[in-house]
Parts: sequence; C-alpha cells; structure tokens
Amino acid sequence: MKKIKEEDLILYLYQECSPALQARIEQALEEDITLQDNLERLRRTLRQLDKLKLLSPSKQSLKAVMRHAQGNPGRKH
Repeated sequence: MKKIKEEDLILYLYQECSPALQARIEQALEEDITLQDNLERLRRTLRQLDKLKLLSPSKQSLKAVMRHAQGNPGRKH
C-alpha cells in the first residue's frame, strides 16, 4: 500500500481528497497508530489556527504589493 503523506491527511481533513484516497486513509487509520497521532496533531493545529486573530496588512504594504504587481517595484514618494 502506498504511504499516506501529511499532504494527504490535510486533504482528508478539509474533505478535499478523492473517494479512493479517503478510503485508503480510513483503512490505514484503523491500523496505524502513528498515522492516527499525525491526524490528531493536524486537527489540533487547525483548531489553533482557527482561533488566531489575523491582522490586515498596512496600507504601505498593500501599496508596495500593488506597485510590484504592476512591474514597478521601486518606492514612490
């Protein structure tokens, strides 16, 4: 059986994996305690990320990104 990677578990948690991958993961979870631990660690991480209060970038940062996107990375005064 192909090894379940962390990326596969993330897809599984977000319910974005194929039915075949979901079945493989669920079967592997029944037998592999390390995989179970990894899945629980990812679940805790997602819960912690959901609790974070994210700040919006400053206007200066937004302007710099827009200048760069327009092909003019130099600073305008």
